[in-house]
Amino acid sequence: MVVKVYGPDYACPKRVIVCLIEKEIEFETVHVDGFKGEHKKAEYLKLQVYGSKNWPILQDGDYILYESRAILRYYAEKYKTQGTDLLGKTIEERGLVEQWLEVETHNFNPPIFNLVMNLLVYPLVGLPNDPKVIQESEEKLENVLDIYEERLSKTKYLAGDFFSHADLRHLPFGHYLMNQMKKENMVRERKHVSAWWDDISHRPSWKKVLQLYKYPM
Repeated sequence: MVVKVYGPDYACPKRVIVCLIEKEIEFETVHVDGFKGEHKKAEYLKLQVYGSKNWPILQDGDYILYESRAILRYYAEKYKTQGTDLLGKTIEERGLVEQWLEVETHNFNPPIFNLVMNLLVYPLVGLPNDPKVIQESEEKLENVLDIYEERLSKTKYLAGDFFSHADLRHLPFGHYLMNQMKKENMVRERKHVSAWWDDISHRPSWKKVLQLYKYPM
């Protein structure tokens, strides 16, 4: 049965879609427009009882899973020997992948998420942004990118010299940083981060995602 991904136009579902492409898994997408409240419809609530804009939801036969990071781990593990190996070939490589996954979750994602909300989402829905949050988030993100610069001066990718889950997870919000938010200088001022971004953002899988699913903002 073909895997279904709900909510493909938003950032987090794009994480899942690029993973499915890398893993050579057949899928189809179901558009869910959160700005129109479609996530509150009965058919959607059957899949995600909270009724929140917590995309994506994945349906694999009778198996339902939400939270993009959980979905990525599931498919990277289930289809480890198919397509791109996103987990690492040794236990040591796997440990480094998991380490940088945690860095993305706890250090990279919070400030860039705050920037997306304040610079893109709030203006779109008529809410004021918070200049203090914007400034603090930029400073935190700068610090994270400094750490990435140091790491990437030694290895091609975050977990080593192989593309992994840890790199893939940066693509959707990194795209906002480099495009809609017009803060590409934060990347370009760092030689190794810049080269890393150009590498991962030019992968055929990510180019296909951007071609098929436009960002809604």
